[in-house]
Amino acid sequence: MKAVEMQTAPAIAPSRRYRAVVLAMLLLVYTFNFLDRQILGILAGPIKAELNLTDTQLGALGGIAFALLYSTLGIPLALLADRTSRTWVITISLTIWSGFTALCGMATSFLQLFLFRLGVGVGEAGGVAPSYAVIAEYFPSHERARALSIYSLGIPLGSAAGVLLGGYVAALVEWRSAFIAVGIAGVVIAPLFRLIVREPANGQFDTAPVEKAPMSAAFGILARKPSFWLISFGASCSSMCGYGIAFWLPSLMQRSFGLDLVQTSQFYGAVLLLGGVVGVLAGGWLGDWMGSRDKAGYVRVPAIAYLLAVPFFAAGVLSSSVTAAFLLFLLPQALSYVWLGPVLSAIQHLVPPQMRATASASFLFINNLIGIGLGTMILGAMSDALTASYGAEALRYAILAALSFYLLAALLMALAAKSLRRDWVG
Repeated sequence: MKAVEMQTAPAIAPSRRYRAVVLAMLLLVYTFNFLDRQILGILAGPIKAELNLTDTQLGALGGIAFALLYSTLGIPLALLADRTSRTWVITISLTIWSGFTALCGMATSFLQLFLFRLGVGVGEAGGVAPSYAVIAEYFPSHERARALSIYSLGIPLGSAAGVLLGGYVAALVEWRSAFIAVGIAGVVIAPLFRLIVREPANGQFDTAPVEKAPMSAAFGILARKPSFWLISFGASCSSMCGYGIAFWLPSLMQRSFGLDLVQTSQFYGAVLLLGGVVGVLAGGWLGDWMGSRDKAGYVRVPAIAYLLAVPFFAAGVLSSSVTAAFLLFLLPQALSYVWLGPVLSAIQHLVPPQMRATASASFLFINNLIGIGLGTMILGAMSDALTASYGAEALRYAILAALSFYLLAALLMALAAKSLRRDWVG
């Protein structure tokens, strides 16, 4: 119990400047989180050639190898973070996943690379849910969607950095050096994060009193709320498509559009950076704006974004011009990130403050096990299955088929609107 009492000790709310520093440090860590994930996608070509892999095996490395332990360990690590120190859990997790990323550069077989990717997932399991909870404690309710959207900039920033850095390093040296370089950088940043970010007090910006309760009570609370299940499975469907496209689009640009490794990294890095940053920030602003008027706005914003993204993604995949594809991918890339701020904010408000890391981990367990675990692998398997009929263009049609998951995601988010009003806490 002493650990819990220590983290609620601060009596004075942190300054706006310090809160900005905390958010910047969390963003930096999250950027490395996605840099380590996305780098595998841009390096899929040389890895496939050297290790003689199929698209299904590549999909497994980008999906289930990472997601299996990432999803299942997220909940116990979040429980540990809620009971002890969220900042220490984040620090140790960053060190572990960065170390395993460096080891990926030493793999000589599919099995070794699969095991090292499992290790990356083990580390990253303790990074995201505690970070959501830290943000929720440092920012008041009406600012949380925007704060979470700024934190979520780590997704496009890290993904773009992974694509650009991985492409250039692999072209200039080899793919192994790219893994080693980003892994070492993450290990160096870990102690700096712990020195700068202080453990926040529970519920300092919430109107409802913080009551002591078993951390496991969060599961019972969430299980009784329809909005949790609809939001979680809606996000899972969108992630199946989103993570699948993020992993396989670099390969599509090389196979169907004829780009080399560096050209692909420039193309997709720019799409991720421009589209992703705009989409994440717009989602946070729209979520807070619409949600302040009606809590259902936190799920209606993503539902609309998913519907709008599908035709533009399809047009980009079917285009024959690199320039046209770039312009067509920008808007849906932005729309595919809109959900982050609103949905993550909504999840924080389904439970009392002291259970937020656990609630986030429960959401991430469903979202990531289905979204990351299945998305890239299903796309890879579809590509292999369609190769006999479409040859090098098989991946193009596999991505088109996967867009149906965005439509299902939009439906589930729309259905969550009514129950979210009832289920909201604080």
